[in-house]
Amino acid sequence: MTKFSDLALDPRVLQAVADAGYETPTPIQTQAIPPALEGKDVLGIAQTGTGKTASFTLPMITMLANGRARARMPRSLVLCPTRELAAQVAENFDVYTKHLKLTKALLIGGVSFGEQDRLIDRGVDVLIATPGRLLDHFERGKLLLTGVQIMVVDEADRMLDMGFIPDIERIFSLTPFTRQTLFYSATMAPEIERITNAFLHSPVKIEIARQATASETIEQQRIAITPTRKDRGFSEKRAVLRELIRKEGAACTNAIIFCNRKMDVDVVAKSLKTHGFNAAAIHGDLDQSMRMKTLEGFRDGAIQLLVASDVAARGLDIPSVSHVFNFDVPTHPEDYVHRIGRTGRAGREGKAFTLTVPADEKYLSAIEGLIKKAIPLGEVPAFEASPERKGDDRRPRRGERGERPERGERPERSRRRDGPPRPVAEHGEVAAMEPLPVAVVEERAPEEAPAAAARPPRPDRDDRRREGRRDGRPGDKRRERDDERVVGMGDHMPDFLRRSFVTAAQQDEH
Repeated sequence: MTKFSDLALDPRVLQAVADAGYETPTPIQTQAIPPALEGKDVLGIAQTGTGKTASFTLPMITMLANGRARARMPRSLVLCPTRELAAQVAENFDVYTKHLKLTKALLIGGVSFGEQDRLIDRGVDVLIATPGRLLDHFERGKLLLTGVQIMVVDEADRMLDMGFIPDIERIFSLTPFTRQTLFYSATMAPEIERITNAFLHSPVKIEIARQATASETIEQQRIAITPTRKDRGFSEKRAVLRELIRKEGAACTNAIIFCNRKMDVDVVAKSLKTHGFNAAAIHGDLDQSMRMKTLEGFRDGAIQLLVASDVAARGLDIPSVSHVFNFDVPTHPEDYVHRIGRTGRAGREGKAFTLTVPADEKYLSAIEGLIKKAIPLGEVPAFEASPERKGDDRRPRRGERGERPERGERPERSRRRDGPPRPVAEHGEVAAMEPLPVAVVEERAPEEAPAAAARPPRPDRDDRRREGRRDGRPGDKRRERDDERVVGMGDHMPDFLRRSFVTAAQQDEH
């Protein structure tokens, strides 16, 4: 059996590995470390949890042990798709460089540029970064990549899913042509294969397991839920999730619950906490310090249930996760393999439950086609939806933003136009209004509206409409206004209009 001492690593690296408690390398470490130490490009394809991080970390440290970095010109570069994975790679370097004097810098979003700029200005041997933040530093003129000797791309297929491939291609173009490239991915999509053909030079291809296969130590089940009503599907899935966790009991020491959307992560985490579970949420919209604090609490056991988006599905080294729950079926089948790969690591046993609804059939078929087997159907536990929220609470419900009045009702104004404020009863009902004094009505003088009294009575509205129909014109409001109009000048006609301008001769002619 191969041991780390057989891999020609630096003695100080071997001492750090022994201090960490490792003696035997994993298959990908056994096959990837020797060609990496020889300076060859490596293309590693292996499922998550197989020790890919150490397979490039250990040879990098050995090759960088001698030499010194220059300001703003890192000697090596490690690209990671997420902040959490980048931070985890940085922790691995801290563990394995404890007996060496190598410097490193971590460039991730959510952290101020100032401290990162100071580290780069002093010169770093290892630069670990996400693509976006790395290009930010480069465009600000704070970083040069012409001194990169070793470049590592970790979780390349996740880079593809997150839309980082154009950034990766640009970063490759900024590094020297003579660099050594270590390229790792769990799957080989056509786009990933195109990049490897363009930027890797005669790589040593290492494929440990069949592409996108789940570990045999993971017990998989799918729980098929048929909602009693369409708008109750979300709440009933949460109820089934709670019952599954209760059913597992003490066997569920900790678990990761995956949702497809960040807004659902918050809702599910809040629901679990409301029902007495020790849960926390982690997704891309949270502040970086909060994300790291939550992840650290889950590793230490202070948090039992971690509700996460796919930001936590790749590369995070949490070896003792007992359960994985797919609250939503992933839309990309490869994500299913990475999600359930959070459990059953390093030969341990684990369980993975996937909650499905009828609309998930096409995604489920794609997953089963990828892993080359059907996911066993489990029993749906008896559940009872929360009494306080029986429907889908992702949308605002009636009454949450103020109850709407019933049809025919109008909310009373607090102040009327023609009088004092209207009194209101204690419980919001409008109090009875006292009648106005008769004297107020009688004060009006009779001569105020003589024209109204002299005006002839107008015909009834229905009569006007009937007249309009008889005339062939609709009895609309315009006709009503025409009926009310005064025709002629009445008693105020000027005298000159009454005079005749026809002469007596003209009258005789007619």
